[in-house]
Amino acid sequence: MKFDFNEKTAIVTGAASGIGAAIAHDLARFGAKVVLADMDEAGMSKVADEIGATGGIALTQTTDTSVAADVEGLVAFAVAQTGALHLLVNNAGIGGPANLVGEYPLDGWQPVIDVNLTGVFHGLRYGIPEMVKAGGGAIVNMASILGSVGFATAGAYVAAKHGVVGLTKVAAMEYAKAGVRVNAIGPGFIATPLLEKNLDEAALEGIAASHPVGRLGETTEVSALTCFLLSDQASFITGSYHLVDGGYTAQ
Repeated sequence: MKFDFNEKTAIVTGAASGIGAAIAHDLARFGAKVVLADMDEAGMSKVADEIGATGGIALTQTTDTSVAADVEGLVAFAVAQTGALHLLVNNAGIGGPANLVGEYPLDGWQPVIDVNLTGVFHGLRYGIPEMVKAGGGAIVNMASILGSVGFATAGAYVAAKHGVVGLTKVAAMEYAKAGVRVNAIGPGFIATPLLEKNLDEAALEGIAASHPVGRLGETTEVSALTCFLLSDQASFITGSYHLVDGGYTAQ
């Protein structure tokens, strides 16, 4: 399926690798001017260079999405450089410690909430007003299958992702008449640096086997749905939560 994002500006957070990088590549391939946001400057530069080499337009802005001023500056940068903001993918996320709720490290809880939930709020808080000015837009918040089910030892992550789904629904209701659509995606376990960093090979094999399709997902599979939800072809879809999980939550 092909999409038309010509004359559109998109921000993608967590764009230095994994799902974010795949989405940035696809948005640029379909004509969008893409602003990459991440704390990994080297990774962002690599993705931007790859996009530029194929004729796309990509700008970079070092951003900590847990810091409101950083996200405010990111949105201002995108508008100043391109003239408007039309598309936003709140994708930045971290894994956090693995432990039982009753033993969860106090210093591990807040960073996960700050990035995975508050970071999404910051994107909405500063991105939506600019989309309203532009006459409308579309947002995808990257939740997780853990936005609808639990996973032992991942209390902070699960709590944050459930929060993302709820925040998505509220924002969609509030801004539908202003022409801003807001949806969430719940990827299953996707082959990304974040996953590979937090799990050893045996654990990865076990996780892959837990999906009915018998494998991990690919970043391109998440990007394909993201691009659809951002496109005009999804004009009647807002406030919803879409799974890309190889059947994981159907069990």
